[in-house]
Amino acid sequence: MPIPPAYTIAVRALCEFAAKVGDLDLRFTPSPSSQEGVAGHRTVAARRSASYRAELALCGAYKHLLVRGRADGYDAERQLLEEVKTFKGDLDRMPANHRELHWAQAKVYGSMLCQQLELPELTLSLVYFDISRQTETSLTQHHTALQLQQFFETLCEQFLRWADREIAHRSQRDQALTPLRFPHAAFRTGQRQLAESVYRAARHGRCLMAQAPTGIGKTIGTIFPLLKACPDQALDKIFFLSAKGSGRALALDAIDAIRRSAPALPLRVVELVAREKSCEHPDKACHGESCPLARGFYDRLPRARDAAVARESLTRESLREVALEHQVCPYYLGQEMVRWADVVVGDYNYYFDGSALLHALTVANQWRVAVLVDEAHNLVERARSMYSSELSQQEFRRVRASAPTALKKPLGRVHRAWNALVKDQLDAYQVHTELPNKFIAALQDATLAVSELLAEQPVGIDSALLNFYFDALQFSRLVESFGDHSLFDVTLERGSRLCIRNLIPAPFLKPRYAAARSTVLFSATLAPQRFYADTLGLPDDTAWLDVEPAFKAEQLSVRIVRNVSTRYRHRSGSLAPIAQLMAAHYEAQPGNYLAFFSSFDYLEQVAAVLSTEHPQVPMWSQTRRMTDSDRAQFLARFTSESRGIGFAVLGGSFAEGIDLPGERLIGAFIATLGLPQFNPINEELRRRMDAAFGAGDDYTYLFPGIRKVVQAAGREIRTPSDRGSVHLIDDRFGRADVLRLLPRWWRVEFEPPARRSL
Repeated sequence: MPIPPAYTIAVRALCEFAAKVGDLDLRFTPSPSSQEGVAGHRTVAARRSASYRAELALCGAYKHLLVRGRADGYDAERQLLEEVKTFKGDLDRMPANHRELHWAQAKVYGSMLCQQLELPELTLSLVYFDISRQTETSLTQHHTALQLQQFFETLCEQFLRWADREIAHRSQRDQALTPLRFPHAAFRTGQRQLAESVYRAARHGRCLMAQAPTGIGKTIGTIFPLLKACPDQALDKIFFLSAKGSGRALALDAIDAIRRSAPALPLRVVELVAREKSCEHPDKACHGESCPLARGFYDRLPRARDAAVARESLTRESLREVALEHQVCPYYLGQEMVRWADVVVGDYNYYFDGSALLHALTVANQWRVAVLVDEAHNLVERARSMYSSELSQQEFRRVRASAPTALKKPLGRVHRAWNALVKDQLDAYQVHTELPNKFIAALQDATLAVSELLAEQPVGIDSALLNFYFDALQFSRLVESFGDHSLFDVTLERGSRLCIRNLIPAPFLKPRYAAARSTVLFSATLAPQRFYADTLGLPDDTAWLDVEPAFKAEQLSVRIVRNVSTRYRHRSGSLAPIAQLMAAHYEAQPGNYLAFFSSFDYLEQVAAVLSTEHPQVPMWSQTRRMTDSDRAQFLARFTSESRGIGFAVLGGSFAEGIDLPGERLIGAFIATLGLPQFNPINEELRRRMDAAFGAGDDYTYLFPGIRKVVQAAGREIRTPSDRGSVHLIDDRFGRADVLRLLPRWWRVEFEPPARRSL
């Protein structure tokens, strides 16, 4: 019989698969940050003798399963192997199944060490290191090499059935992907160029920035070549990351199209959604005493996992079906199935934020992954928010007023330190050159006190206190990585707001690119290239592609209205001319139009004038705080038979990521350059951008503004047969530096002199 190929697994993954039992229980205090964990391990190692070896690489084999990992430390003189775990709070509150898992990891490392050094017996020690108190609690067990070997082989045997299935799946997947053909009869214009560049990026292990116009099929044009690259490049997984749910839906549709073209292709796909959108019991806590889907979660997980992997396509809906059938939590079942998926579709944060699941699993399991970043122009602002944190004094005062007695003193110290920090501030907004060390110390003491309270009283905690606690943890963690990429500022408003504000996410994102075989960032608006490369921290050898458009200039009439200013000081004088322009164009060519404005206030003012002076023009408007249902109703007004003008805010939910082809949309009016607000925060950003890149105004105002304009205009032409018009309303659109940022396939004209009275 042929010997099956080896399957490699990390020690932690093996133990989590085969040795984890009991409830899902999130009551124990949150784990220390990665920096705290590394520092804690170093502290423990520094306390040991000269014979102590830290981070000892070990591997072991059973049949065709190869297990590898790094033991935390080994003292040869004492024949003592240590497994170090950092924690915060009351160790006695740790769930029993957590400790059982830790012992399992120690025993697996112990077995491999005995095999490697030919030891007859070994002492194992679980060392729990309290990050806050810098103290150790050690638990020991003594085992013979035979006992450890038997434990190791038992776990391996449990996993081998699954491993054999995984080996077979991977072989079948790669065999089916090798002859895979593009699912459509032909590539669209520019789509082949995009697909070939994505494939080359994966082959050469590089990042790629691809600016590709709307309508060429970027989603399938990026997923397909990476699937084709999987066999040759030994890719374990593809991560498709999007800023919005519409991007996830397009990715799932593209994968379905590929599947329909190759019915024999065994491709496992998992869609990840936010916890609040997949939780079945939002009124219950995540532990077995509260939530029925957490009770016995790990006992029921094996059967749920078997059922889930048989589905292959695990969308939000199908994950829920499997989870409820086996009475496990859908959210955490989805996270488990990431390990066994070929393609994962989810939000940016799953790979790019500070505690990203996909990045952590990639590093821990040494996966070879390719990452697709959909609508990548959004990643700049999203990444800034991931690595920023704000504390509100108004909210803190409410928390302090209703806090339990045990928290009165630590929260009182935060209160005094906060007041001392802001007492001499005269300006409404102030940037501090140094972090407020006294305040940070008080805040960290308070988070420790809340941690201890949570350990003692895991249920019944006020939601406002929990929100403050999580915000304070994030704030404290960002203190550890504070640098020139961020600033600390204080805003006096309803008390005060303290913010660690990330301006340049590049330092945080670079390790994410390094962990992937290839990262492809694609969008219709990634120009100027240097702006995105600088702010996102892309490697110097990142490839650049500017795809030829699939459209012809005659499909889109682009007109600049130069005799109207949409600047704030000219706004009242612009209302009637803009309303007259829209009414005249609508009457000349009735159909569906979108009109974009810089704010809801401006939108409402123009809408009022249009409805008063031109009541014959049908219109509907985006409103503040629209629900998903409200947004769907807004878009439902755009049909091939309807007529009217939809009013929307530039940069909002209707300015990108929506598809209104053909007669559903025949024109757009954009009454703003989209420039970010001129305020103290953006002015500080401008100064930092100028210092870092020498282009403060462009990086802060011009580039982000025009990008929003081009994105909004991109709603107009969606297919090669579409025809339409775009009116850019502001004299500044005629400036040379602005014109250079507009798509090169546009044929821009200026409103004829006869219209200048507008």
